[in-house]
Amino acid sequence: MHPFRQAVERRDEDAIAALLAEDVVFTSPIAFKPYPGKAITAAILRAVMRVLDDFTYVREIGDPEGRDHALVFTATVDGRRIQGCDFLHLDEDGKIDDFTVMVRPLSAAQALAAAMGAQFDRITQEASEAAGA
Repeated sequence: MHPFRQAVERRDEDAIAALLAEDVVFTSPIAFKPYPGKAITAAILRAVMRVLDDFTYVREIGDPEGRDHALVFTATVDGRRIQGCDFLHLDEDGKIDDFTVMVRPLSAAQALAAAMGAQFDRITQEASEAAGA
């Protein structure tokens, strides 16, 4: 089992952040522009844990010795069942340097966009505080 999956399943925010490279780039299923940096990515992932209910990884795809991994998940957002996949790329040190999320169906993606939009002020505040620390 990938360490990121273990950290998420334990809901261990510190362990999740520790697995991110400083220069990680997070590509959201909702936003057009990627988010560069560990502080904003960690804040986004904390918000995701707040808005998604019944989050469960159902499949892990990847070469255990490789640097690319896909973690398929299901969850509920605002009463809608969502399916998605976290695509992770690891750098030479084993840290996540590229993180892309895709979700379906459209109605659940729209519910996720609304839920995450409501979190955006808190996300930016947390990221600013972490970057300033």
